[in-house]
Amino acid sequence: VAPGEVVAVVGPNGAGKTSLLRLLAGLERLDDGHLRLDGRMVDDATGPGHVAAHDRSVGWVPQDRLLFPHLSVAANVGFSPRATTNRVDHLLDALDLRPLAHRWPSECSGGQAQRVAVARALAGCPSLLLLDEPSTALDAESRRRIHGLLGADDRPATLLVTHDPAEAAGIADRVMEMEAGRIVLEGTP
Repeated sequence: VAPGEVVAVVGPNGAGKTSLLRLLAGLERLDDGHLRLDGRMVDDATGPGHVAAHDRSVGWVPQDRLLFPHLSVAANVGFSPRATTNRVDHLLDALDLRPLAHRWPSECSGGQAQRVAVARALAGCPSLLLLDEPSTALDAESRRRIHGLLGADDRPATLLVTHDPAEAAGIADRVMEMEAGRIVLEGTP
């Protein structure tokens, strides 16, 4: 995935889409081969070359959002050591989270929590953004806001897992289809 490019990954349940994201995020180890991010070896199945998740410049939004329950919305967004106050403020405004800034995650709806998770992933200015079904809990306006951020000039390289062909076609520069852990088709939408 090139810097600034959005690649949608589609395929049936169990195809390996989420596993691919977990490998890239450093949450799972490779069984075979090696993995490079930005030219840097981050995992090698034949040796000790595994780089921990926190040492990769990767933002990850899993399907279940995984917000820190003991931190406010604003603190969740600003959790990354690389997050600046200006960046957090920008994301709170861009995703309409400012009114929720002092709420706890338990006080947020599913769609609000999804927006917080996306903002937190972007706040640390990752070189790679991994989104696993980011639009499932979102209303049309929230989806538009997130797609707007993904269309910004300063966006990171992004891998977007989706079951929605319209979303893939509307936002992605390229689409890859996975089956049984392998990419079987790749092209432009």
